Amino acid sequence: MSWLERFDAFVNRGLAWAAGLALIAMMVFTVADMVLRALGRPVAGSYEIIGWLSAAAMALALGYTQRHRGHVAIDLLTTRLQGRARAAVELLTSLLALLLFAALAWYLARYGRVLHETGSLSETLKAVVYPWVYVVAAGAAGLALALLVDFVRSVARLRAAQR
Repeated sequence: MSWLERFDAFVNRGLAWAAGLALIAMMVFTVADMVLRALGRPVAGSYEIIGWLSAAAMALALGYTQRHRGHVAIDLLTTRLQGRARAAVELLTSLLALLLFAALAWYLARYGRVLHETGSLSETLKAVVYPWVYVVAAGAAGLALALLVDFVRSVARLRAAQR
């Protein structure tokens, strides 16, 4: 296992743990809100908070899911290919996905900075929202890291197939 694969495993395992904590927090908050609602004391902004936590849980788990091949993959074309052709298609798709999610992480981080600088607040709670955008950017960066590892592996497979 290369240093890049170890780094990817470390980062995406940490992000997955954070995703799990966000999911647990979302469940606890939802139950607490339901109980308080039954007592006539609903939590203001519960929709916003649950939305932020669900976005965090989803985004932070992306890289870990990619590492364990948990995303839906359509391999109708690649299963029919062999050797260099298959390695080339895998290299191209991993490169395109890497570029897409690296750009997404970059633009989300930039958007978070804009929200921070402008002091943007949420509708109901009037809470700052930029930290949540940074969390989603971190999840996209974790996925980009996992896709970088996939790309490096694809390059190695293509080189091996050419021999």
